[in-house]
Amino acid sequence: MTSFSTLHLRGVGRRFGKHDALADLDLEIGKGEFIALLGPSGCGKSTALNCLAGLLPLTAGSIWQDDTRIDVLPPEKRGFGMVFQNYALFPHLSVRRNVAFGLRMRRVSKPELNRRTDEAIRLVRLEEHAHKLPGQLSGGQQQRVAIARAIVLEPSLVLMDEPLSNLDAKLRLEMRTEIRRLHQSLGLTTVYVTHDQEEALSLADRLVVLRDGRVQQIGTPEQLHTRPANWHVADFMGYRNLLPCTAGARSGEAVAVEGDGLRLLASPVGDLPEGAAAVAAVRPEDVTVTEGSPAGPNRIEATVEVVEYQGRELAVEARTAGGTRLHIRTGRRLAPGDEVVLDIAVERLLAFAQQYTARAGEPADTAGRPVLAGQETA
Repeated sequence: MTSFSTLHLRGVGRRFGKHDALADLDLEIGKGEFIALLGPSGCGKSTALNCLAGLLPLTAGSIWQDDTRIDVLPPEKRGFGMVFQNYALFPHLSVRRNVAFGLRMRRVSKPELNRRTDEAIRLVRLEEHAHKLPGQLSGGQQQRVAIARAIVLEPSLVLMDEPLSNLDAKLRLEMRTEIRRLHQSLGLTTVYVTHDQEEALSLADRLVVLRDGRVQQIGTPEQLHTRPANWHVADFMGYRNLLPCTAGARSGEAVAVEGDGLRLLASPVGDLPEGAAAVAAVRPEDVTVTEGSPAGPNRIEATVEVVEYQGRELAVEARTAGGTRLHIRTGRRLAPGDEVVLDIAVERLLAFAQQYTARAGEPADTAGRPVLAGQETA
């Protein structure tokens, strides 16, 4: 394995025609880190991974492994391992020959090839399937073969492009654990692309959230989960309730926000001057269905419209008299038509400056503002 201390991406960009698929990506990756590139389809995360792998040339910036510039090297000279979304296995080769393929291409000696192939197959727990063809394996087993093929080369960096997206829910959970186990036990450095925020939170040491090819926030799972930098990040990190509003006066550490008949107190994130267009965000699990009438500042009356059973909890959609939809997670047994009183702790309701430029095709109201989750187009 080629040793390195730090991988630097400096102002990395990739343009297709006049469109910036990726712009101004600055990222420092330490040896042994697990980095997740997270964002919706078309945000630039796979473009960033392909630029790292050398599958796409940069149109701006540079990539350095310690003091060596590597973006000028072809993919095979970078020493990286790659795990693809569709496995990309050779269907006519056995598991063992698939795993050993890269070593054969590098003309590794037979004893060393056998040792490393055996070890990689053991690490992914496929010893009993080594003689089988990929078509005889389950999706999860095929993905294990793809991972073994990447790690057998002892790469300095492993790149994974949505490797679990083709698996069912149970297999995804199992493979998440396997990937993290291998990362830790082998001391890998991993860059992992996903659109699944739960997957990213459970796997990564740090997350890089992208939107329209630009970084929105870089931080630990806890930092992004509890304190997203803007409402785009909040939206992607599970803050399903995004309420258009106007910022009011400050009250200590809180700010008043008002919109659609709601007057609430929220915790401001960043600069939020009085009168500014804002977005208040809260997670469904932080909207409480109260037993009585709360005396706090964020009391909301609503009517239950949709109830989804999810085991110990219900996923509930309720609507206020002003037409605002709120998503709730609760252990209370509710039914459509129930009148409820809701409460939100001030520190759980985050207020962001709107600062939004609608993308082509996105809905907007009559004033040109974006239509946020749960809202109607004017």
